[in-house]
Amino acid sequence: MAKKTIRNIDVSNTRVLVRVDFNVPLDEQGNITDDTRIRAALPTLDYLLERGASLVIMSHLGRPKGQVVESLRMGPVAGRLSQLLGTPVIKMDEVVGDEVQKASDALKPGQVLLLENLRFDPRETSNDRLFAAALARLADIYVDDAFGAAHREHASVVGVAKLLPAVAGLLLEKEVLYLQGLLRDPERPFVAVLGGSKISDKLKVIDKFQNLVDILLIGGGMIFTIMKADGVSIGKSLVEERLLSEVGRIMAESGGKRATMMLPDDIVVADEFKPEAASKVVGAESIPEDWMGLDIGPETIGRYSQLIASAKTIFWNGPMGVFEWDNFEHGTQAIAKAIAANQGIKVAGGGDTIAAIKKYGLEDRFSHISTGGGASMELLEGKELPGVAVLPDAEF
Repeated sequence: MAKKTIRNIDVSNTRVLVRVDFNVPLDEQGNITDDTRIRAALPTLDYLLERGASLVIMSHLGRPKGQVVESLRMGPVAGRLSQLLGTPVIKMDEVVGDEVQKASDALKPGQVLLLENLRFDPRETSNDRLFAAALARLADIYVDDAFGAAHREHASVVGVAKLLPAVAGLLLEKEVLYLQGLLRDPERPFVAVLGGSKISDKLKVIDKFQNLVDILLIGGGMIFTIMKADGVSIGKSLVEERLLSEVGRIMAESGGKRATMMLPDDIVVADEFKPEAASKVVGAESIPEDWMGLDIGPETIGRYSQLIASAKTIFWNGPMGVFEWDNFEHGTQAIAKAIAANQGIKVAGGGDTIAAIKKYGLEDRFSHISTGGGASMELLEGKELPGVAVLPDAEF
């Protein structure tokens, strides 16, 4: 069901409380190393400012666990946001309180205020009613543009939405539109490419996708848990022992599902987990006892690339190997370029996937790159996201 968005309301001369996902990576000096999530919210923020609203923006940053952590203050975010918006950003040193309320009350149309890190207050993650009410008093309208937090039943996501007129921002709308489109009526053939180090992060999606996609291409470190569950020797490769039984069950049931699931034919193995480790290509079932798999091999790259070329819809989440190291990036780089070259619908998600896309300069070659992380995976698993469900449905 489509949700009401900022297009459905008049925001002129109103204070708008905007929940965004500015959980950006920082280096040891506190500098932002990737501002993708800030840029992703700009269409919503610009839309509201251009129509005469003043903004009270709120976000979490990192995992302070209800404590004030100096290295996770929102100062760097305020500075970068001010640059991108081209207007000053008033940065508060608290999340709620008298000073914050006074600053919010004094806002004029076109002005922007940024609250301190939401998760400095333990009441945020417990969806505390009084904390949500304090946030709600800061504005007239609530806009949720934080798809990355939509799977969390937190005060700034769910609590406030029940206390103010609430609508979706343009980023949240776009995320839901593309991801639900994959579930409802994808153009076929539909190819899903799943990688990453841990199968625990993808197991439910694999189970769901077996009845949704036409071809499921598996890569990354997670393949080794699948292989071991099937009785294949994996040497010293990464494995999640506790999931072997469940993985075995899912694989045993895969024959009766819609999707054709494919695993690598060959593997790039290394004698140790280091960037300059000795490496060689071996058959997927011929990994030496003291070696570990760190990338998919050339035969697999060729086979996967051909299947990707024939697709009309592609979803990609997770690298094919340790792409951060030059010797083990070839699989991820080749698959990224194969997907980018496809002329169909191409949706990608996940932090490492986005990092790979940016590394190879392919950002403009995808239909949609999801900022959602865990939220996108839960939606694709078929779960209802609290931050989406709480917003009112659009009227037609």
